Amino acid sequence: MQAMIDAVLPSMEKAVQDVGIQGDFWRNMLSRSKEASQGDLALPCFPFAKQLGCSPNEVAQKIADALELEIGEAIAVGPYVNIRASITWLANQIHQVPESKGSILIEHTSANPNGPFHVGRARNAVLGDTFVRMHRAAGYDVTAEYYVDDMGKQVGILCWALENLDEGRVHALLEEGGISSETSPHSGKQDHARVLWYQAANLLKAKDASVDAGVTELVQLSEEADEDILDRFESAYQPVLDGMLDTLGRMGIRFDSFTKESRFIVDGSVETLMGQLQSSELHGVAENGAHYLELESKGVKGKSTQFFYRRGDGSSLYATRDLAYHEYKWTQSDRLLNILGEDHKLQSKQVGIALEELNIQPPEVVFYAFTKLADGKMSTRRGNVVYMDDLLDEARSRALETVRESKPDLSEEKLLQIAEAVGISATRFNIARISPEKGITFRWSDALSLEADSAPFIMYSYARACSIQRKAGEVDAGFVLNPELLDGTAADLIRRLAYMNDELQTAIDSRSPHMFCAWLSALAVDYNRFYRDNYVIDDNGVNTQNLYISELAREHLRRGCEAVGIIPIEEM
Repeated sequence: MQAMIDAVLPSMEKAVQDVGIQGDFWRNMLSRSKEASQGDLALPCFPFAKQLGCSPNEVAQKIADALELEIGEAIAVGPYVNIRASITWLANQIHQVPESKGSILIEHTSANPNGPFHVGRARNAVLGDTFVRMHRAAGYDVTAEYYVDDMGKQVGILCWALENLDEGRVHALLEEGGISSETSPHSGKQDHARVLWYQAANLLKAKDASVDAGVTELVQLSEEADEDILDRFESAYQPVLDGMLDTLGRMGIRFDSFTKESRFIVDGSVETLMGQLQSSELHGVAENGAHYLELESKGVKGKSTQFFYRRGDGSSLYATRDLAYHEYKWTQSDRLLNILGEDHKLQSKQVGIALEELNIQPPEVVFYAFTKLADGKMSTRRGNVVYMDDLLDEARSRALETVRESKPDLSEEKLLQIAEAVGISATRFNIARISPEKGITFRWSDALSLEADSAPFIMYSYARACSIQRKAGEVDAGFVLNPELLDGTAADLIRRLAYMNDELQTAIDSRSPHMFCAWLSALAVDYNRFYRDNYVIDDNGVNTQNLYISELAREHLRRGCEAVGIIPIEEM
């Protein structure tokens, strides 16, 4: 879109001057048309009416008449000048490669390593990885970051449980608490195995105060950078984290770097920041000796105006370590983006204000609404969850039934490969295509949908393009598309393809991955319409122009799939 605006501006500047409009304020008003059927760009003419002494409709007509465009045509539609680019110009834009746009560190997931990923936790991972993928596809140098909570209460409970409970006691507590401890296909994974100890300890803690006291002691020692405790914590959580990462890896979600929370206690940076915060004008001290920042003057209301960063005993809090973590992250990248649940909005605002007090720029943040079961919120502690490993197995199983019906001649190994790709892609896409601020109520039928506007439909479109390429062969390297011969669904497809980079950047800038998901679905629809109306191979052989367009679509479908985490397989 910016390329189109740049191409139009010189002609628009001359036309605006010719009709008598003074100033260049209109430059920022030229933007994408709201109605694609009317054009690609639109210039609203309301602000010009008073200056020229005529109606906005008349101004629009005058500007349209005065415009001399090389890239297309201008039409006045009511009070707007609509510009529609020619297929020739758009076709030349399809091969534009996104320019390098600097570095960005995207922190996402960062779930407590106390049990397997469940569907509720997975939304952060899927959204975060989708942002990582979209930014990479758009030309950014991306670091995908996992912040490891290696010293918090959840890890403390897990460590205490593994050191103080035996298997018999664990199963007895779970049975008493109504939590199933039955074996599953994934019982051998340590995230599934050790979560039972975590759940049992929580049940015991509710009726035995000594458990809470023991956990508190461990956590306090970890906050004092006790080396032995930190080593014991790592021994407890690392096998769980490894299991969690195996699940994410199955979904195509991987990280470039891991940073431990304890790092900032050990290296002294937290202590340094707490000393700096004491010189803030917002600084205050509570009766128990705890230190805080009073944030009411910064727009924080209600009972949460005090941001505590040091306890009365001198130790730091999780949020304090978060300050040091962000200071460190700025040494790693030009931009920071955090993916957080909506329950972190207040804490994120508090941390942002504290960072500004330290002259550290706050990160950009995307908040997402929660995923719930039909009968309530998920909880690892209470065992009220649908684990991602089980969901992915079920997705593969359902996809296998469909694939086996449509491809009975394929080997069982090939069928399983396709079913795994379809199941994972369907699961991811059904999370990514929902606006982050909208909550999701988990239902099996929705999560595993194989209908239109779905990952399988997009995958099928890509596989169809691959099949055509295998049958028709390669397009000659010197072939040049003749846009003047294009019309109908072929022209529609070219227009869709030309906007890929713009659609991708718009979704990134608006923090709306669902918008790019919708564009990708529309591309699949346009490609299938093109295939229906324009034979690539017929009785006369291969139509080179149609093959060339099909190949363009194949490459853009592949790139779009990779940008949202759909697995682009070549056969379905």
